[in-house]
Amino acid sequence: MLKGKVAVVTGSTSGIGLGIARALGQAGADLVLNGFGDAATIEALRTSLASECGVRVAYHGADLATADGVESLIRHAEAALGGVDVLINNAGIQYVASIEEFPVERWDAVLAINLSAVFHGTRCALPGMKARGWGRIVNIASAHGLVASVQKAAYVAAKHGVVGLTKVTALETAGTGVTCNAICPGWVLTPLVQKQVDALAAAKGLDDAAARADLLGAKQPSGQFVTPEQLGALAVFLCSDAAAQMTGAALPMDGAWTAQ
Repeated sequence: MLKGKVAVVTGSTSGIGLGIARALGQAGADLVLNGFGDAATIEALRTSLASECGVRVAYHGADLATADGVESLIRHAEAALGGVDVLINNAGIQYVASIEEFPVERWDAVLAINLSAVFHGTRCALPGMKARGWGRIVNIASAHGLVASVQKAAYVAAKHGVVGLTKVTALETAGTGVTCNAICPGWVLTPLVQKQVDALAAAKGLDDAAARADLLGAKQPSGQFVTPEQLGALAVFLCSDAAAQMTGAALPMDGAWTAQ
């Protein structure tokens, strides 16, 4: 379905981003991976994805905390693979503290990666998409883009911003062949979430299974984690012709978290 298209997926060396990249590659898209990690491990991942999916796979380790870093990622994709047809803005970081104790530098970092990088990626990729008359932008927001939780001021503010930016992008690209949507996952068992599980286990004296159940029980009525594979399948659908008139949507995949 996506043969001949090029997809850039930020934060795709693990977790949600990797799951989405793999799904897009299986649908035929050439890939540009981005993220931090051991160089040898990333190279092994790049080659295995290329072999598994039968597509071209490039990597660029851009620092998405700066506008120049994000622009360099998009320009690399254009130079290496010919353009950017699909942009998945997935990279994100988290910090937890009450508002009055929230370090200013951590606020700035969370907003830079989780929100500003989405704007800069969109800004840089849109001209090429509009020129070709086709494009798909999928922003990975969060259930926290729709509702709030305590001690997550920067993350919640950034993800609400992503949902708003998604709507503006959809309005500005309506009728051009470009769509922009947001996916709002609940708890997904990624390395980022496992750290929260570990912290909960330590604080309450629980084993890993009990800590996971406790974490899910507080927010996610299904009692099960969302998987990267499920999110990848939704991203592929949003890139399909069936979703050509779906734009500006914020789609929860959260085990009924935001239904409460």
